[in-house]
Parts: sequence; structure tokens; C-alpha cells
Amino acid sequence: MPSPYRPHDSGHDYYGVGTYLITLVVSGRNPLLGRLVGDAVRPEVQLSEIGAMVRDAWLSIPAKAAEHGNQVRVLASVCMPDHFHGVIEVLAPMQWCLGDIMQAFKAACTSRWQERRGLAPSSMRPISAACFSAAAPVWLQEKAARCDSEGALVRLLSKRQREEYYALIYRQQRPLFDANYDDTICLDARHQAAMIAYVNDNPRRALLRRQLPDVMQRSLRVQIGERCYGTFGNLFLLRWARKIQVFCHRRHPVSRLPYETTNDYARECEQWERAILTGATVAVTPGISRGELLFKNECLERGFPLIHIQKEPINAYWKPEKQRFDACAAGSLLILAPWGLDDMSAVRGIPAASDFSRFHNLNHLAAEICSFQGKARIIGN
Repeated sequence: MPSPYRPHDSGHDYYGVGTYLITLVVSGRNPLLGRLVGDAVRPEVQLSEIGAMVRDAWLSIPAKAAEHGNQVRVLASVCMPDHFHGVIEVLAPMQWCLGDIMQAFKAACTSRWQERRGLAPSSMRPISAACFSAAAPVWLQEKAARCDSEGALVRLLSKRQREEYYALIYRQQRPLFDANYDDTICLDARHQAAMIAYVNDNPRRALLRRQLPDVMQRSLRVQIGERCYGTFGNLFLLRWARKIQVFCHRRHPVSRLPYETTNDYARECEQWERAILTGATVAVTPGISRGELLFKNECLERGFPLIHIQKEPINAYWKPEKQRFDACAAGSLLILAPWGLDDMSAVRGIPAASDFSRFHNLNHLAAEICSFQGKARIIGN
């Protein structure tokens, strides 16, 4: 039977060799898996009984997969109070796809959780008309009527159908985790190390966000002037009176040498640094060209105030990597992700979704941010 889960990347071979960062969210974001204790120096998640069962089920994945001829290993995991992260590596082409393995893992967690509460495993629970009234949708009544003869099970419902079904039979019979999951595909060995470090660093990140809400704020829709952005970090940086744009092309307009190797770039860096060190000045840049990227990284390493405009969107679960996360915790960074970047105007006739147009459009937004003197308005968190 095909997996009911939608893959993160429809063009990727989820039967083949690969490494993945998996994220699962507890239904309703309930903090069932444990609680955060300690501080940013010694962070810890004290697992609940359910959290310990989830951890054990994750560690048992290689043995369970081997029973079906699949070779995998788990590289890292962490149970946060209301979600789970794990890194899993597929060592050889499989008969199952990643979605099948994750379905089995989630079903095992839900079954153990519901057994402790005296409920039958939800994935194998028949769809019973006794659970809801005659006001139920027609499609559900028909499935329930066929249950005895055809064995209609909850696990055969679509995500939308399951949501309707569980709304009718009450919250306590929902699965432990939300219907879907997120997988990030590993690109190379360096990316794999970053995935593992991210998982292991999750408790510290969560504690910092709890302790420093003003500078670790994530907002999905913030109006800045006439545009909206997703934001993460210290919004107060927008109110600084002096903002300078760090902007340079990839090549010098005269010599055509890489701009970051030229004397002009060195002089500009000195001017940018002097402005930051001698006054209340924040650097603003998308950090796309090599020169912009180098100065952006210097700001992060030295703790200079920085507004970084990125092309990747910020959604409800997005978090920056460690270096930018720590800069946000220090109050020295604000990350902006413009809404509708690819809907902006074409540049020199080149479509807005191209890298060339994004480079110019993001730097155009950086110039707008530098001239902005008002107060950002949070529309949606």
C-alpha cells in the first residue's frame, strides 16, 4: 500500500540512500513529551513517560527496519515538550520509502501511548458509526456502513478526512503526532554534521527563546513601511536612527576583478566598520555577493548590529542556524524575509524569480529599510 504521507521534495528518491532531518509535531502542540529545565549553559528536557517511549521507539527503528530488509541507522534525536527532531540515515536502497518508515514509527508511538490510556490503536481502529451522530458527513457515514464488510480503517482516510473524523469522536482518540511530518534532505557531510548539531542544540535554543522573548521573537507578518516581512530577532534594530546599506556587485565596474579583492572594497569596509564603531549604526544587507557575505559574516562574528534580508521565507517552525541564532540571542541581529519577493518587478527584463533579479530586488529592499524611520507593525505571529 502506498504511504499516505506527502514527501517534502516530490522529485527526490525516498527509497534510495540518504540522510534526513525529521520533525514531528505533537497533535495540538500539547507538551506531552517532557519539560524544559536548567538554563542555557546546562539545558535539559526531562522526558515524560510518553517522551521516553518515543525516544525508545526511535532508537528501535534500525532493528524494525531490518526485519523488512531495510538498512538504516539513527544519528541523533531529541524529544522537545511538544515536538520531536531526529536524524536518520538510509544506508542502502530500500523496499520501503522513508514515508513508510516514519508511518511505522508514528503508529508505534501512538499505539503505545493509547495502550497506556486503555484505547485501541488508532491506526487499526475501525470507523464506527457508534462514535458520531447522524449529523456526520455523508462520506463518513458511508465508510462506517461499509466497515463490517470491507474493514474500513482510520489509517485509510486522507488527512482532511481524519481531521473531520477526530473532530467528531473527540480529541482523546487523536494520534500522538500530527498527520504529516517535515523532512530536510541532507546535502553533504558538512550538512549532516549541522543537522546533528541542530538536534542536539534544540533544548538550549528553546530555553533562550523562553528567556529572551524580546530579541528572539518570530513573527510571520510584520509591516515595515508599505511591505510585509516574516521576521526573527530583535525588531528594535529597525528603530535605530542610523542604518547603512552594505552593497557591492560581484565584480568591480572598471577592472572586472572580483569586487572583494579590490582596494575600493577594502576602503568601503573601513567606512562601514568606522560607522558602526563610532555611532549607533546598524548594517543592512542581504549578503548575496561575495563582498556582502564577507562583511555580513564579520558582523556576526564581532557582534555588530545587523539586519539581514534573506530570500528564504520564514514560516511557523523556521529557525536560523546556530551562528545567526546566537546573534539574535545577543540582540545584535534581525532577520527579515520579504513576502512576495518573486512577485516583485523584473530587473532588466529578467524574471523576478531569477537569482539576478533577486539580488537587485533584495538590495532594493535593503535601501528601503535604511530609509525607514517608523515603527514596525506586527500583523500576525
